[in-house]
Amino acid sequence: MINCRARASELQLEGVKIVTAEYNYDGSRLAFLFSTESEDKVDLKSLKRDMQNIYPNTHIELRQIGPRDVAKIIGGMGACGIETRCCSQFLTEFSPISIKMAKEQGISLTPEEITGMCGRLRCCLIYEYEQYVEARKQLPKRNKRVVTPKGEGKVIDVLPMSNKVMVLLDGDERYPTTFDHTDLQPWDELEALRRKSAAPCDRHDSGGCTCGKSSPRKNNNN
Repeated sequence: MINCRARASELQLEGVKIVTAEYNYDGSRLAFLFSTESEDKVDLKSLKRDMQNIYPNTHIELRQIGPRDVAKIIGGMGACGIETRCCSQFLTEFSPISIKMAKEQGISLTPEEITGMCGRLRCCLIYEYEQYVEARKQLPKRNKRVVTPKGEGKVIDVLPMSNKVMVLLDGDERYPTTFDHTDLQPWDELEALRRKSAAPCDRHDSGGCTCGKSSPRKNNNN
């Protein structure tokens, strides 16, 4: 690795970082793992040829790796403060990470909060993502009108991991009240039931109705 880094510097291969060198079990193959600062393809033919001259009885390979792999190899403290980064400690593969995962969990989208030491989105954003998605399916969405034991109000936030909902009650515009999701009922469904119960019955003419309401036809005749 030291020899390869020195030769890369002599060849002025700017932006190329030799991360590590790995032999296979019988020593017949030597792979140099490197990363680049830009996405442009770098010509490393001269570097490979020089390494082949230094190690003539070994097959030389140059393999480009991504920022996450670099962080995994180098190790060190994680951005969250853990002594050993997750990628170095137990992760065997890297899952696709998106901003959506941070939004679903209510995590701040500032770069310092969601970016790892590798400069990419933190791998840990996926750890509890599915649990948050499943929990949110049972909770009302923000700005939804709901009926609570203390009256009607509007949902301003949800706490998925505790199945709680923060509601701003009508008439109290200062502080929200937290309720368990089982104590809430959707306002629109209750409103629909109220309208249905207040409407005249249209089943009198077919017989068998015992609701006690008047027939809409009789109301029209009156």
